[in-house]
Amino acid sequence: MQAFLKGTSVSTKPSLKDRGVAATAGSSGENKKTKPVPWVEKYRPKCVDEIAFQEEVVAVLKKSLEGADLPNLLFYGPPGTGKTSTILAAARELFGPELFRLRVLELNASDERGIQVVREKVKNFAQLTVSGSRSDGKPCPPFKIVILDEADSMTSAAQAALRRTMEKESKTTRFCLICNYVSRIIEPLTSRCSKFRFKPLSDKIQQQRLLDIADKEHVKISNEGIAYLVKVSEGDLRKAITFLQSATRLTGGKEITEKVITDIAGVIPAQTIDGIFAACQSGSFDKLEAVVKDLIDEGHAATQLVNQFHDVVVENDNLSDKQKSIITEKLAEVDKCLADGADEHLQLISLCATVMQQLTQNC
Repeated sequence: MQAFLKGTSVSTKPSLKDRGVAATAGSSGENKKTKPVPWVEKYRPKCVDEIAFQEEVVAVLKKSLEGADLPNLLFYGPPGTGKTSTILAAARELFGPELFRLRVLELNASDERGIQVVREKVKNFAQLTVSGSRSDGKPCPPFKIVILDEADSMTSAAQAALRRTMEKESKTTRFCLICNYVSRIIEPLTSRCSKFRFKPLSDKIQQQRLLDIADKEHVKISNEGIAYLVKVSEGDLRKAITFLQSATRLTGGKEITEKVITDIAGVIPAQTIDGIFAACQSGSFDKLEAVVKDLIDEGHAATQLVNQFHDVVVENDNLSDKQKSIITEKLAEVDKCLADGADEHLQLISLCATVMQQLTQNC
């Protein structure tokens, strides 16, 4: 029996040679499999120098990377302008890849961020003391960073609970609040932070970044296609990159055209907008109702029509200033009603009836 047991114990142990073969096979298999990553994450800036178009913020963060102290920060501005990317890139450079996870606490709107979380999770993290050394020998600041993304969606009570923690733990923790609307952050918090406004990215910067991504991913797209993509994304680089990736998947290696971008972005074609204007000018309510019904049946969003209609009305030279003001006032009413959950068909009929009334006055 003992001999039998000994025999099994010997046979089950793989030799060093076998282990080596298995290890190499496993590693080669791992190397072959590369996980597909969304382009937004793949091309997210890895260091502060890669941040586009936000010179003031980059200058402050570079000073802190050179050894100066970092203040509490408040980043605000439209979505897709690089607020989260900026602080994450700075934190990676400050702490290095090893300490990054230990030194940075990131809380998003999707996380539980009520008053209890601020009192427990944030407070406990802020109270931890840290050493000022990195494994690669570079100097490391003696503080941690708490990133509160979409801070404007936090309750006023949670924001109020945060201000005491900010003051108390100032020796060991720096806070970075990120929001779209700075007016929704309570005054005691804004006064404790250095405020930085992130500007919508210029068309030139966006085109340059998109062309760079298209070149690296071997995407066929003309300069006109890139320009239209920038126009559709309205200064939001994240949206533009997502549209570019979606269009690439849709075309399957063929050249990306304006029509493809229009379909993906959910933009209402210019011909459809012209058709609505023509129906309004005709003075026939039946034609108007038919056009609106077709628009909704095609699946176009009413809010999208309101946005595009506004641009068309403002740029229309055939309308007087008084007519433009009446139509834009109606656009504002319709937009509010749609936000409150009103019926799309009725709101668009109401809007188009007002436009028809103004256009037929000229006749």
